[in-house]
Amino acid sequence: MSIQLIIILVYFALTIFIGVRAGKKTKSAAAFTGVALSTMAIVCASTGEWLGGTATTGVSEYGFLYGISGAWYTIANGIGVLFLGLLFAKLFRSLETGTVPGIIEKFFGVHARTVSCIILTIVMLAVGLSQMIAAGKLGQSLLGLDFKITAIVFAIIFIVYTLAGGMNAVASTNVMHLFVMYGGAVIAVVVAVIGAGGWSTFSDSIGQLQASNGGSFWSLGTIGSSKISSWIIASLLGACTAQAGLQPVLSSKSASQAKKACIITAFVAAPFGLFTALLGMASRVMYENGTILQGVEVGVAGKSALPEFMMNMDKAVPSLSPTIAGILGGLVLASILAAILSTVSPIILAAGTMVTRDVYQRVLHPEATDEQVLKMGRITTALSGVICCVGAIFLWNMSTVLDLVYAAYSLRGAMFIIILLGIYWKKSSQKGAIVAMILTAIVAIGWVAAKMANGGKYLLSIGNFAISETYMAVLVALVGTIIFSLIFKQTKEEIADREETKRVLAEKMAQE
Repeated sequence: MSIQLIIILVYFALTIFIGVRAGKKTKSAAAFTGVALSTMAIVCASTGEWLGGTATTGVSEYGFLYGISGAWYTIANGIGVLFLGLLFAKLFRSLETGTVPGIIEKFFGVHARTVSCIILTIVMLAVGLSQMIAAGKLGQSLLGLDFKITAIVFAIIFIVYTLAGGMNAVASTNVMHLFVMYGGAVIAVVVAVIGAGGWSTFSDSIGQLQASNGGSFWSLGTIGSSKISSWIIASLLGACTAQAGLQPVLSSKSASQAKKACIITAFVAAPFGLFTALLGMASRVMYENGTILQGVEVGVAGKSALPEFMMNMDKAVPSLSPTIAGILGGLVLASILAAILSTVSPIILAAGTMVTRDVYQRVLHPEATDEQVLKMGRITTALSGVICCVGAIFLWNMSTVLDLVYAAYSLRGAMFIIILLGIYWKKSSQKGAIVAMILTAIVAIGWVAAKMANGGKYLLSIGNFAISETYMAVLVALVGTIIFSLIFKQTKEEIADREETKRVLAEKMAQE
């Protein structure tokens, strides 16, 4: 058994122990989904949504191909969460609902809540499925384990500790995950730079490289304005509708605390990509000088450089003994799995929470007891985990999965446009919002499908600026809500309910 595998097993054991121990505090449905959380708990639980597998292996690959500009992925996420904190955290928390569909009901009604719950649950499961695939592939490529076995073991681990403690387990384990993620990233960068010949040699070598599109590896704009702007827009909008990231915020003790926690989360999440992008850049230097992945094409090497480096640190850095290299490699691997664990657990909890609160408790069984709601919350959370695992097993070898996840992100962000119209446009109606939601889902998925059918190229561009699914989803959400709200006008009951919501909201926010 390798040192790396031993470290991973120990880390999994610690995760389960902490999660199950946190379960002692979970005696009610409210405690399971989150209630009166501390600021640290909110920050750690929320950060898991923004620093998943893409923030580690994905940004490292971007760093390998484009340089430091790959860090825009987490920087954009930080900007999005800061936007949420400064402008909407207090408002959302003052509505006193634990879910994004619950927020939508306040301005559009219960039917819009149900439709948005279905759409956003599918989005959450799509993102969770992609994280499961990332974990399974890591186990397969790094430890030589069968993908299916890795996915099943991984699923059992996060389902067990999430069911045991709910939001308390997510928050408690994410404290450990966050420290391991940053610690592992820093260790990896230091060792990788040493492997690249030291900072001076590394810096000179990077300065001589040209990115895949001809830009400088030290420029923040090399990855391209289209991708950067798409990331920022998706993050600005998505941060305000991401149930997994919002749920801890909506569980805060007060609206003021919700705002504070979001601002802290933004500054915790944003810098992480700088470390993982630097890690990719150091791997590129080692690739160019023949230390790792000799004879492999650049595009393929970008995906393999980080795993290759982690499992062969003693070869990349000859001054390290095999034992020390194994320990450091295991810690870095643990940091990547920590990023994935910190994301998957809140995602399945978020999916289970929405189904339980927005469909079971709100529509099907409004008279349900707290015990029944808690039981249903655990059942739906477990089912969400199983769906992510089974989906990963069946779809892990499909190249289209990541594209569909991007469509899910775009769809989630576009939902915020509909919420904004509900808050600020008096004529927006429930039927108009429902039709717009459905059309936006069709367009977001269809735009990505058309891109795949077109050989990976978007159907519409303005010069070198590609019109991605993010822009199309936002446009359809905006125009669709306006047009269909004018066609399907508000009822008198809708107008009265919205006015009452705004009156109560104004009073609560004034008290803060």
